Amino acid sequence: MRVAFGVLGPTVAESDGRALALKGPRHRAVLARLVVARRRVVPVAYLVGDLWTDPPPGAVGAVQTFVAALRRVLEPDRPSRAPARLLVTDGPGYALRPEPDAVDAWCFETAVGAAARLPATQALPRLEEALALWRGPAYAEFEEEDWARGERSRLAELRLQAVEQRARTQLDLGLAAEAVPDLEVHLAAHPWREDAWRLLALALYRQDRQGDALGVLRRARAVLADQLGVDPGPRLRHLEADILAQDPGLDPPAGPTATAARLWTRTAAAYDRTVAAGARARLETTVSLIRNLAVTGGGGLAAARQHRMEAVAAAEEFGDPDLTARVIGAYDVPAIWTRSDDPELARRIVEAAERALTASPGDAHEAARCRLLATIALETRGSRAPRGPQAAREAEEIARRLDDPALLAFALNGAFMQSFTRAGLAPRRDEIGAELVELAARHDLVTYEVLGHLIRLQARGALADFAAADRHAAAVDRLAERHELPLAGVFTQWYRALRRAASGQPAGAETAYRDAAARLDGAGMPGLARGLLPFALLCLRVRHRRTWSDTGPGGTDSGGTGPGPVEIDLGEDWGPYRPWAAPFALLASGHRAEARAALRALPEPPRDLMYEACCCLEAVVAREVGDRDVLERARTRLLPAAGELAGAGSGLITLGPVEDHLADITTALRTPTSPVPPR
Repeated sequence: MRVAFGVLGPTVAESDGRALALKGPRHRAVLARLVVARRRVVPVAYLVGDLWTDPPPGAVGAVQTFVAALRRVLEPDRPSRAPARLLVTDGPGYALRPEPDAVDAWCFETAVGAAARLPATQALPRLEEALALWRGPAYAEFEEEDWARGERSRLAELRLQAVEQRARTQLDLGLAAEAVPDLEVHLAAHPWREDAWRLLALALYRQDRQGDALGVLRRARAVLADQLGVDPGPRLRHLEADILAQDPGLDPPAGPTATAARLWTRTAAAYDRTVAAGARARLETTVSLIRNLAVTGGGGLAAARQHRMEAVAAAEEFGDPDLTARVIGAYDVPAIWTRSDDPELARRIVEAAERALTASPGDAHEAARCRLLATIALETRGSRAPRGPQAAREAEEIARRLDDPALLAFALNGAFMQSFTRAGLAPRRDEIGAELVELAARHDLVTYEVLGHLIRLQARGALADFAAADRHAAAVDRLAERHELPLAGVFTQWYRALRRAASGQPAGAETAYRDAAARLDGAGMPGLARGLLPFALLCLRVRHRRTWSDTGPGGTDSGGTGPGPVEIDLGEDWGPYRPWAAPFALLASGHRAEARAALRALPEPPRDLMYEACCCLEAVVAREVGDRDVLERARTRLLPAAGELAGAGSGLITLGPVEDHLADITTALRTPTSPVPPR
């Protein structure tokens, strides 16, 4: 269960769109106080002081009761003796450890910060997305509390700045008329904001409303004099002089960005007037927009996921399987990560695609069938069900027969997603990537050219050919910059952290991984982001023999050369990697029997880009606890990848050569009473 928290308004928690019952005001206060701490520990004594001016007897016990009640609401399925993963006990107090994108205030800050670094066309939707998160004043029910006052003020000021940043962005895009209403409302509530007065006057002037613009500046002068007893600042005075002089510098930007924005506005208005509201053409145009939205950045990708199923459902309402097939198949957004960002959405898309395939007449267009099959192959990524590989093969056969480059690129993406049936398939993926690069470059399919280079980056990394992988990373960066594809850079930045790890620079790699993880905030890719940083650091430490003490039971030397134990915080969000982290945490605490039990309870690693890495981690723990069965199983799984670097096929992490792990397994199986230290 994923829990999201809202503090931009009354404090709330919800799961899957359902509000969670937080009981009384003290429970909400504890939760809000922990959100303010931003994942840091709040000592119980501080919580007592924050909740009561004059704490009653038993206040500490009351806080513990509030925390226990919150835990039952936030993690209802947690076994009674299992440690909490969200609201954790840490040292002298408690900490709330939600995902970075699970608190609306944090998402707001991330979006506003990202917008400041983006071109205006991409910044505007990020700002709209950020401002839409506000449901009222931040921490609304705690305005009198000292512990909330500073955070409330900081967020309120950031919101005011975001409103003005949005207006500046609209002006940069030639959207002066759109800026005026929001600025009027903004100034009615905050009349001392001089920059808002300046933006409003400039927006009116750019609509050929010179008199109204001067009137706004006179209002600003009067308000500032009446409320603050000051004259307008130099920027307002200069603007008034420039308006009176009709300075050409005030004219809207004549660059291509503004021209494109005005063209978009006029064309969208004409389309809205011309095409009937219920027309099928309108639906197909909408899904094309959703597709384009998905490659514009984190906010666009998240919004595209939100609207994609709505478009499919709307198509199904027409009762026309051909239309449904076109709407489903039009979302041919290239995908590189082998774990879904939204498994429930993926399941529903696959079901809709299967329904469309079943309902399609026998003479249905083969291209539509191909797109449906490719969609199924993509959306069943990581699954062990045979349907995904079958759909991928059939889609590729149809696309090659039709000789349609765009269709073949889509089908090859599906083939890539289904190329994880066992370890050691990096050469096969390299072939897919090479064909995609050549095909896409020849037919100007830019997003698929980027995908092909990313696939080859991963495959060449797995094959320890970093010179080639570096060239593909550079090609991705060039294409992404030229064609405004910001999400591609997330993967190349993680790849460069992997390069540091592979070249024996653990300290530099850790810093690089943390920097790369920060870039994932707001990127809209939870399937990639969840648990990735702690998992990458675990792999880094295992690779450099820093996972647990180098002494065996009773303190005797077990032959290792690493510098000592590294604590693994299972309170962090490990996402899907938690089962593989737990045995290491138990070993670090000296609980070898429990570690062996956790090892035996591990599920089969998902058939995805982390398959070899998970197998190697199992083998490392199995060597330490002397589990021959797991060692035999790991050897069987890893043998096909003997020539690869474990985990490097992800383009993100590595555990070193698979052959080293196989050698350690062989040694451990020969000497079962002397566990081999981690490599």
